[in-house]
Amino acid sequence: MKLSKLSRSLHRWGSILAMTPMMIIIVTGILLMLKKEMPWIQPPTKRGTGTQLAIGFDRILEAAKTVPQAGIKSWKDIDRLDVRPGKGVVKVRGKNRWEIQIDTQTGEVLQAAIRRSDLIESIHDGTYFHDSFKLWVFLPSGVFLAILAITGLHLFSLPHLARRKRRRKKPEANG
Repeated sequence: MKLSKLSRSLHRWGSILAMTPMMIIIVTGILLMLKKEMPWIQPPTKRGTGTQLAIGFDRILEAAKTVPQAGIKSWKDIDRLDVRPGKGVVKVRGKNRWEIQIDTQTGEVLQAAIRRSDLIESIHDGTYFHDSFKLWVFLPSGVFLAILAITGLHLFSLPHLARRKRRRKKPEANG
């Protein structure tokens, strides 16, 4: 089989195989780039009244419990805390994707909203579907994309190489 025919075949079938996962990665990547610009994806960080952590963990949990939509009853319902001392805020992220921003000085709830960026990120890297999905689907798609780039460059260069070859043969035919 000629290299050009093999390149076309690999390019065609590789693009079909890689298309769906790559579109998922592209679309979610675009959304992640816009997460700070779109409050729907990630709530903007509010500013607290101070820059010191004047409240303790007990006060943070109590403040988080005051937001009924978040459904936080204990530390088991909390995924992580994100402390931003420079902004005077601690972000409490519930396991149900709710984010509660609490003033580190007063313990007051500054904002509560759904944080979709973590969900979008898990779709982006494939872990949303299954932990091994990124290795068995997204990684091969990335390899196929690299092959597509190589075969695409090869197919792009074929007409140029053919012209150069014809130009070199012309003087010999006339001579």
